Amino acid sequence: MAETGESGLEILMEFLQNPKSDSSSVVKGKIYQVLRQVNLHKVDDFIQKHFSLGAVPINSELNIDYSHLQIKLAPQDFLEADQLTMQKLCQLAGEAARQRKWLYFSEVDGIPITDLQTINTLWLVYSEGKFGYSVQREIWLGVGKNWDKLLPKIGWKSGNSWTRYPNEFTWDLSAPRSHLPLSNLLRGVRMFASLLSHPAWCNI
Repeated sequence: MAETGESGLEILMEFLQNPKSDSSSVVKGKIYQVLRQVNLHKVDDFIQKHFSLGAVPINSELNIDYSHLQIKLAPQDFLEADQLTMQKLCQLAGEAARQRKWLYFSEVDGIPITDLQTINTLWLVYSEGKFGYSVQREIWLGVGKNWDKLLPKIGWKSGNSWTRYPNEFTWDLSAPRSHLPLSNLLRGVRMFASLLSHPAWCNI
């Protein structure tokens, strides 16, 4: 990044701040990640002034705060972000789910479209388009909703052996496409199927 020079940094900052650029784009997320790594007061001040919580606008029908999730995803701290994601899903599903720390499949449909899309966008933007529920749905549909084909393809199963949490999962971009975020499959695939069938993905 040092080779970019000050003029290059100015261009990147202008692009990031341009209201016409797509705030949910992978390119914008990558520029934000790159600027965060630049050790210059000018760039630090710019980020603190305009993007202190991240490059992706947060939208929630239930006024849920996703800023901490964005703070973890921006530097690609995927393990922490994955744990936060499940917490947020339980919070969205209601008090009972929040207390038990996992979701019934029947609770997924009640999660607001806006919130699920926000979580998905955060994962997409900061993983360079590699992770997110919409990516998992794309692959799921591509294998005809066949779990025996999907789970090995995304690295959740090898033969008859389930990938063990957390050490056998891959918490960086070397992971298979759509490897993250995880979903609790200990009680079967119905909750995950409900997530991938949610109305949030109808127009994506």
